[in-house]
Amino acid sequence: MNGASREALAAARERLDALTDNTSVDAAKLADELAAVTALLDREVSLRRVLTDPAQAGEAKAELAQRLLGGQVGGETADLVAGMVRSRWSQSRDLVDALEELANTADLTAAQRTGKLDDVEDELFRFGRIVSSSTELRAALTNRAATASAKGELLRSLLGGRAKATTERLVTRLVTAPRGRSLESGLESLSKLAAERRDRMVAIVTSAVPLSDPQRQRLGAALAKLYGRQMHLNLDVDPEVVGGIRVQVGDEVINGSLADRIEDAGRRLAS
Repeated sequence: MNGASREALAAARERLDALTDNTSVDAAKLADELAAVTALLDREVSLRRVLTDPAQAGEAKAELAQRLLGGQVGGETADLVAGMVRSRWSQSRDLVDALEELANTADLTAAQRTGKLDDVEDELFRFGRIVSSSTELRAALTNRAATASAKGELLRSLLGGRAKATTERLVTRLVTAPRGRSLESGLESLSKLAAERRDRMVAIVTSAVPLSDPQRQRLGAALAKLYGRQMHLNLDVDPEVVGGIRVQVGDEVINGSLADRIEDAGRRLAS
């Protein structure tokens, strides 16, 4: 997003945070209702355009949203959506993208309240690794000919009872309503959003053997000092990483593996 949409999203995030700071608000219910509004506006293009029409007064659009949603969702959700349509959006689709982000954030907030956010982060990461390693599973989850209910049933068989309810809801929404995104990019966005709930950065750490608890703690402390922010470590094991580790933070790679050092030395000799 850029311009007006970026400002509108920032304002919506602040309103959501203020709302969910109140522990009497059911964050999981809020997430479900925001997801339902997301699906509605993603499907009803004409309505979406009316609610983001810059030629219409913000208050008139807010009143329309309240009339449409009143009785269909809770008051907190209706008020939040009404506040969003008062804002100016650069593109009508940006409103839907923002609603989807708020729905996911509300679900992650619910997990955070119960102390399960770390588990959800780890489960999202592990599920992404499973998908990337299984072409058959990826094909089944991204098959456009398959119905949403069939994909949901497949996910229930995979995640039901094995993952946190928040993880299952987030992944199910992504798979059944990808909205033009790849499964991999959607999972990456969810992982980043989860990390932001604690103002943390995510480091993908690949090592030849599992790291011990003291090693993880030392690495986490070193990365936090390097980047000036708390760091969440997603751990992966690859036997081909010989004698060291590979750390990726965003687009930056900190390469300390012996295998890569050997490869780099070989390139230098060849040149």
